[in-house]
Amino acid sequence: MNKTEMQIQTILEACSEKKGYAFSVIDISKITTFTDYFIICSVNNERQAEAVAEEVLKRMSEIGIHAMNKEGFNTKKWILLDYGDIIVHIFHKDERKIYKLEQLWADGNEVNIEKYGIENWL
Repeated sequence: MNKTEMQIQTILEACSEKKGYAFSVIDISKITTFTDYFIICSVNNERQAEAVAEEVLKRMSEIGIHAMNKEGFNTKKWILLDYGDIIVHIFHKDERKIYKLEQLWADGNEVNIEKYGIENWL
């Protein structure tokens, strides 16, 4: 497992630990220069969004990776954690339906998360 895969694994595990769901990992490295991967998950409420984000920040920090930018903690409807090569989007389920990032970035390649051992319930 390379460094990027280890980071993706860490992020997915952190999200799953706090009951994030409906994960998408999209490789957009061939269609944009600002990042390589989007990791998207849904949560049911604002409190859960904050818990998921805090768990991701904690777990990534434990492996020596720190977010370059954090946004959305004020409303907790869409929290974005920017790790440079990976951007994590934690969406309240209703917001995710509005913004439809997977459709906007449909030219990217969907990564099969089964290899990370994460259950992806909807």
